[in-house]
Amino acid sequence: MPEEQEKIKSVHSKKCAVAHALEIIGGKWRLPIIWELSAKESMRYNELKRHLDGITNIMLTRALNGLEKNGLVLRTEICQIPPHVEYSLTESCKQLLPALEIINEWGKGRMLDAACRDSAENKNTNS
Repeated sequence: MPEEQEKIKSVHSKKCAVAHALEIIGGKWRLPIIWELSAKESMRYNELKRHLDGITNIMLTRALNGLEKNGLVLRTEICQIPPHVEYSLTESCKQLLPALEIINEWGKGRMLDAACRDSAENKNTNS
């Protein structure tokens, strides 16, 4: 038990690596942006926006700026006609991808569990 209490205390301290990581990747849109960017080598702003259902221009811009500031996303200006900007993951951010794959699989399991529960509840109420 003392070991668990020490772990809890450490999460709330400024020296906790988990808290630090969550501060960098936390927020509603940062992980979905990283996940979408992981599917392609690079994406333009509007392409990324189309893949993120419900995100506003302001929120996408803020999230991309934060990810860029923290060294997770690279913003590249392409000088051609017309000029455009592409976003890609940095090597540092790519280190997160195995953890995101695990979270993705865990999430799929939770979704299946929820669907099974909903189906069972619907059967019970319709009987």
